[in-house]
Amino acid sequence: MIEIYDTTLRDGTQREGISLTCDDKLRIAARLDELGIPLIEGGWPGSNPKDVEFFARARDRPWQQSAIVAFGATRRVGVAIEDDANLRAVLDAGTDVCTIFGKSWSLHVTEVLRTSLDDNLELIEESIAYLKAAGRRVIYDAEHFFDGYAADPEYAVATLSAAVRGGAEVVVLCDTNGGSMPWQVEAAVGRVSQAIDCRLGIHTHDDSGCAVANAIAAINAGVVHVQGTVNGYGERCGNANLCTIIANLELKLGMPCLPDGALTRLYDVSRFVAETANLAPDEHMPYVGRSAFAHKGGVHVSAIRRNSRSYNHVVPSLVGNEMRVVVSELSGRGNVLCKAEELGFRIDKGWNGGREVDVGSVLAEIKQNEASGFAYESAEASIALMLARRQAEYQPPYQLIDYMVNVEHRQGRGTFAEATVKVAVHSHVVHTAAEGNGPVHALDRALRKALLPVYPGLAEIELLDYKVRILDGSRATSSTTRVLMLTTDSHSTWGTVGASTNIIDASWRALTDAFEYGLCLLRRAQTTRAMTKEPTATIS
Repeated sequence: MIEIYDTTLRDGTQREGISLTCDDKLRIAARLDELGIPLIEGGWPGSNPKDVEFFARARDRPWQQSAIVAFGATRRVGVAIEDDANLRAVLDAGTDVCTIFGKSWSLHVTEVLRTSLDDNLELIEESIAYLKAAGRRVIYDAEHFFDGYAADPEYAVATLSAAVRGGAEVVVLCDTNGGSMPWQVEAAVGRVSQAIDCRLGIHTHDDSGCAVANAIAAINAGVVHVQGTVNGYGERCGNANLCTIIANLELKLGMPCLPDGALTRLYDVSRFVAETANLAPDEHMPYVGRSAFAHKGGVHVSAIRRNSRSYNHVVPSLVGNEMRVVVSELSGRGNVLCKAEELGFRIDKGWNGGREVDVGSVLAEIKQNEASGFAYESAEASIALMLARRQAEYQPPYQLIDYMVNVEHRQGRGTFAEATVKVAVHSHVVHTAAEGNGPVHALDRALRKALLPVYPGLAEIELLDYKVRILDGSRATSSTTRVLMLTTDSHSTWGTVGASTNIIDASWRALTDAFEYGLCLLRRAQTTRAMTKEPTATIS
């Protein structure tokens, strides 16, 4: 079984733009423990107060499947082992497992440490032996090993031998600069495995885009311990992505590395770590990105409708993900059919039990609209409404008659907007006005004012995100503008789109689609509850 070592909380936080609080680190560690990661590196207790706090608080936690690991360096040159503050901090962290790194590259020994090659060997062996004598399990990270091996193979291996003599239980070969190629890694690991008698590990960085490939190559050559970070977070271009490595090991190589059934939590763990780090998830990551099993090309979608294996390399649910179909101007009829089924729309009987939907006309409208600036990849609610509106039985919750927006600037008050909206609801015309801090805000408030008396469930619907993109900047202020909105009712989340040379018109299209779709969801929920005889308040 391959041993997974997670360094998200230490190496991962060296990524530019990441700053985790102690509470953040504890929450991530808890999720990794639930996933079944054997070793979680909590930080470098000798480097900052936050990591000292983490280890102090981690000692009181009931870890179920994971061991928390403290990280540090070999003793400093010219400092007695018992006086080295860094090693003392590692011991004070109170973990059963410690990881320390040392120099494997002669350039670093002479130019960075500014000591002799022999003295460096002594630093490595003595530091590990000191921690072992204190009752700790010790993992040794051979920093810059592959660069060192390329420069002086004999000396690089000698540093590993020193770690083994000191009592390291695992010797980890590090591609610290991230510049090695997979065949170089595999060849070096193969030679090292013959030269030293110790379990080998691998720690790779992604500066050449090969971090995962290098880790897999090392495992193929005999490594049994692999280090990395969730989502590949790390300094510069990042570390090896454990989400990809774990899925490859379990699904491609038949090498178990998580407890039975845990792999299905991988998608959720990836997103949890991204959200905790306050980073947008990379939707194009292998296995755990939302687009990892998304299909856009019409030929692809036509094939997966017949057999999902035709364009999926694994079953998405194995890693907790799901297959999706994206609708765009590149789509065929199959895309619209799949999207309708994905949205719960019955093509044979329609959303409301009516006649078959004219899928061809929906596809034609999508292609025409995308040519004029719409984009439906993130606007599934707008697609659902296209399908619904083609039902003879479909009754929209309201119909727009007209709207008007004024934007004013008054002395002493500043800039504000006022919108008037006239809509027909159940054959009654409602005319309302409202102010807002901008034109879209004013339209939102005016439309709510018109609809809330009839649809009180609208109060549950709120805007989550509002994005504006100028599509043809060369036309300056007459450019086409695309607006994407993300809306929720606390149970579901949906996207809508609008496009126009008038930003207010584009915003209105996205806004009114968002409201109409949300009200349709409420109506469907009410119908479902009524059929199951659950008490509910009416929405219309």
